[in-house]
Amino acid sequence: MNGFAELVRIYDRHETIADAIVHAVGLALAVVGVVALLVATASTEHRADVVVAVVYGLGLVGALTASLVYNMWPRGPVKWVLRRVDHSAIFVLIAATYTPFLARLPESPFAIGLFAGVWATAIAGVVLKCAFPGRFERLAILVYLALGWSGVAAWPELETALGAGTLPLVLAGGLVYSAGVIFHVWDRLRFQNAIWHGFVVAGAGLHYAAVFNCLVLTQGA
Repeated sequence: MNGFAELVRIYDRHETIADAIVHAVGLALAVVGVVALLVATASTEHRADVVVAVVYGLGLVGALTASLVYNMWPRGPVKWVLRRVDHSAIFVLIAATYTPFLARLPESPFAIGLFAGVWATAIAGVVLKCAFPGRFERLAILVYLALGWSGVAAWPELETALGAGTLPLVLAGGLVYSAGVIFHVWDRLRFQNAIWHGFVVAGAGLHYAAVFNCLVLTQGA
């Protein structure tokens, strides 16, 4: 617990309120969006898309919920545990977001390997965060970014498999997330946490649009 005080900055009342508003808006939009996605995919002929949508939806809502609870919880032993859950949920969100897009790739050793690699890395990240809380913080950020951009390896295949407009949204979301990391590590900036989470909500929104476009709007393409 001694190291926890060094890891977690104390935010003033206005910073906490701003962060709470960002989280509340993001989580509310995510819940509504996921419900709409599930209803839309259930009405298509591709039943497997419902499963994919559930995986993505759980990853998105779960990550935003974990972040809200952790960031609003008062300092203490419970917050230390919630920090592990929050940081682990980021790995799951990245893999869950990739799932709808990778599911569109034609079955091949490369596609299966990439899918397995993404989820294996996410699981390893969860283990890292749970087994070594408070350690390897900078390394974890690099792994988040590397995992998030790993789809570049399948860019030609994804460009062919995904419907028009999906890949630019994926790219835009990745850029927004990556830009937000600047504020995530900028501890001395006031409202830094709220700004960072604003980038998270914006990036998640772009990726949601990409998933909806992929599974619903262009699923017959």
